[in-house]
Amino acid sequence: MFHVVLFEPEIPGNTGNSIRLCANTGATLHLIKPLGFRLDDKSLRRSGLDYHDLAHVKIHANLDECLSLLQGSRVFMVETGGGRCYADVQYRAGDAFLFGPETRGLPPSSQARFGAENCLFIPMRAQNRSVNLSNAVALVIYEAWRQIGFAGRL
Repeated sequence: MFHVVLFEPEIPGNTGNSIRLCANTGATLHLIKPLGFRLDDKSLRRSGLDYHDLAHVKIHANLDECLSLLQGSRVFMVETGGGRCYADVQYRAGDAFLFGPETRGLPPSSQARFGAENCLFIPMRAQNRSVNLSNAVALVIYEAWRQIGFAGRL
């Protein structure tokens, strides 16, 4: 299906929401270390991340490790400064969506690595900083899933 890549996520609630979203859409969630929280069972339950047993979650030491598993996937970054609206892309199964940490976004080196044509934005009102991370993941994944006919749904 699709791949959601959270680069150095900081807020456990956003990651928990993304885990639940991935469980319900069939997407695989990739978490890139360092994480801003612990992933032990007690911490997961306290942070609302107890949906992890229903989702495909992979943890990677770094972005390169993750990308080596995603060879053949198109990688789209989702950033407030992106050049293309997320709704203007024709998605296909296997696409990957890379989201930066909540407080700082993706580093410029990541943005340069994938190219401006693969840097997407979510429209919002002027003067606002950004959409919440888990909401951004939901918008993009559901649009991509819609485009392929909600394959695999009940």
